[in-house]
Amino acid sequence: MSQRKDYESRTEELIQPILDRMGFELVDVEYVKEGQDYYLRAYIDKPGGITINDCVDVSREMNELLDQYDYISDPYIFEVSSPGLGRPLKKDKDFERSVGKAVDIHTYKAIDKQKEFSGILKSYDNEQITIETDDDEMTFNKSDISLIRLSFDF
Repeated sequence: MSQRKDYESRTEELIQPILDRMGFELVDVEYVKEGQDYYLRAYIDKPGGITINDCVDVSREMNELLDQYDYISDPYIFEVSSPGLGRPLKKDKDFERSVGKAVDIHTYKAIDKQKEFSGILKSYDNEQITIETDDDEMTFNKSDISLIRLSFDF
């Protein structure tokens, strides 16, 4: 497992009990370098949406655990955030909740000279995702998709 994946996995393990107690959902954890700084980000959600106070409450508790366990060797900035309107779909529960909703798909390689697609999420499984576009249905292998997220508008 890469160092980045290890940091993300350990963060998920620490934050999940906090979120369970507060009734929040963990959408994603990412450890990324942007410019000269490293960021450890936890994206959380709840029915009706996350508030800034929710983020602050989770951040306070999680910062204590991050200081206690101190498993990240580089200096970093910890952030807790809502996944936003165009949230990426990563887990089965994300796909399940999004069936029937508009999504944007970005592929690694061009398909018919195109790398961006929009449509209504019709179905998904472990291997493929199917969307309904204005013209017809399109099926993509998950391994060909670099990003799939809820669409801002369709």
